[in-house]
Amino acid sequence: MHEVSIAQSILDIAITECRKAEYKRINSISLRIGKVSGIKVQSLLFAFDIIKIDTIAHGASLLCEEGPVAGHCHECHNNFAVASELILACPECGGTRFSINGGRELDIVEIDVD
Repeated sequence: MHEVSIAQSILDIAITECRKAEYKRINSISLRIGKVSGIKVQSLLFAFDIIKIDTIAHGASLLCEEGPVAGHCHECHNNFAVASELILACPECGGTRFSINGGRELDIVEIDVD
């Protein structure tokens, strides 16, 4: 379960940034997780709840927003975003030559602190 190491990295980043700014407590961490990132959100939440114990984030929530799959069609030059994880063709022209340029990300969007 690689979500444990991902949760640990998120927590480490948040704690480091909070200590730099001299904050004492993390209330929540907001994430944007791409739909095809390979991250299982429920597993990430479970791992975070365990590893946050005895840290300045012990009462924190992990808030996850799903990012869409985005691509660029090499035939019609359309940039697109789709709800589905499976893309077989450009939604504009039906072309099959496209690249995926979004949906794999994991971004810390916001850290709410006191």
